[in-house]
Amino acid sequence: MLPSAGVYYFPWEINSSVPEGEALRTFGRLCFYDLARSKAVLTAQHSSAQYRVCVDTKFVEPFQAQLGSRYMVLGEVEHREGEGPMVKARILTCVEGMNVPLLEQAIEEQRKYFHERQE
Repeated sequence: MLPSAGVYYFPWEINSSVPEGEALRTFGRLCFYDLARSKAVLTAQHSSAQYRVCVDTKFVEPFQAQLGSRYMVLGEVEHREGEGPMVKARILTCVEGMNVPLLEQAIEEQRKYFHERQE
């Protein structure tokens, strides 16, 4: 059986309330990458706050990390003691040049559509 396609989450929505093992998609700028520890950190700005998403990269290595570039990740959430949620990446794609406000609008429209469809 194929894994779930993943629900879009904004980086500021990823916290301990996201269920363990939940497949998700999110995005952010790559601000840190440690090949030895298979760990990357994506950041995103929302309002006046900066949000961080930790990513376990062991399933997508090796990859050409471009610090400062925008990435989209698809993976499962894993809650680690003392670190908070970590996304175990199945796919990590550089999407530099992507129109982020348009993506955010599309995610909101998709959510609205799925909500209406369930009623």
